[in-house]
Amino acid sequence: MVETHNFAASHLHAITRQIFIGAGAPRHIADCVAGILVNANLSGHDSHGVLRIPQYLGWIADGSLQPAAEPSVVKETPNSLLVDGNHGFGHYASLQTIHMAIEKAKTGNVACANLVHMSHIGRLGEYAEAAVRAGCIGVITCGVGLGCTTPTRVVPFGGSVGKLDTNAIAIGVPTGDSKPFIADFATSVVAEGKVRVAQSKNLDLAEGCILDKHGNATVKPADFFDGGWLLPLGGHKGYALSLMTCLLGGLSPYLDLGVDGMSGAFMQIINVQAFTPLDSYGRGVRAFLDGMRRTPPAPGNDEVLVPGDLAHRRRAERLANGIELPETTYRHIQHAADQFNTPMSEVIVETGDVERYRAAS
Repeated sequence: MVETHNFAASHLHAITRQIFIGAGAPRHIADCVAGILVNANLSGHDSHGVLRIPQYLGWIADGSLQPAAEPSVVKETPNSLLVDGNHGFGHYASLQTIHMAIEKAKTGNVACANLVHMSHIGRLGEYAEAAVRAGCIGVITCGVGLGCTTPTRVVPFGGSVGKLDTNAIAIGVPTGDSKPFIADFATSVVAEGKVRVAQSKNLDLAEGCILDKHGNATVKPADFFDGGWLLPLGGHKGYALSLMTCLLGGLSPYLDLGVDGMSGAFMQIINVQAFTPLDSYGRGVRAFLDGMRRTPPAPGNDEVLVPGDLAHRRRAERLANGIELPETTYRHIQHAADQFNTPMSEVIVETGDVERYRAAS
């Protein structure tokens, strides 16, 4: 039995915000990043939640993440944006970028954005959800591929050395109710963060997820962190999708042909109203998805779900009952809090924090 520590979302948000303020982030950036991390935990994506705090602090310490950096628009047209994250928090830069793209789509029907020079941007579903709240369809990808430099985490199909990141894709579609369609997945069999979660709980992975540093199949998270690799999802098909995220992310003019690499985040926002009334579209989407849910389940399954259902359930449950952190994650956050003289008690929770998550319930 893994020991856990339970936190209300508002409490975990306050701790996270204060840690990042201590590390040099302005309050508005720290508050934004804290909200996105906690929302990942609430949605059941613990791999992209507060577990990441020590990793980000390490990047701040080595100078690769500038905690106070503001994104800047490098180039724009009525329907496109090129945004430089200036090596700041990717969460903050991505949220700013998606909101700018949404505004363009509201007037121009469709808008695309490319975001470069940012750190890890977290759970892509966060930005798909922002599009949905605006009555739009959102397509978000984030890709990193390096041809000849330091090996990354995912091997190309048939390869023995990592050349790709986990390169996620997210799609959000409005349904007209509180349960939007949100598909959000890595193009590796599992995201690197899922390996971190398994390690934090002292669990093995399923077979077919990772290789050790010698290229042998393994289920031990420690083998991955000792120089191992992730495998692409669905063999050659996931590999192709992973390459696609790099090609879309590489639309910026900052390509370094000397390292054969392409990387960046890509966002496309489609204003539903440009094609059909939003209300009727939502009703059609709901009816379609409900038809999927009514499919008789196969033996061994209780029900048929659609993307977004589990996250909606977990969010409701965790808002009501709190977020459970494994002992190892708790210790890492406690160490970070001590480093910046941040109390772990509820004394740091503000009224606004409580209201934020009460409104989300």
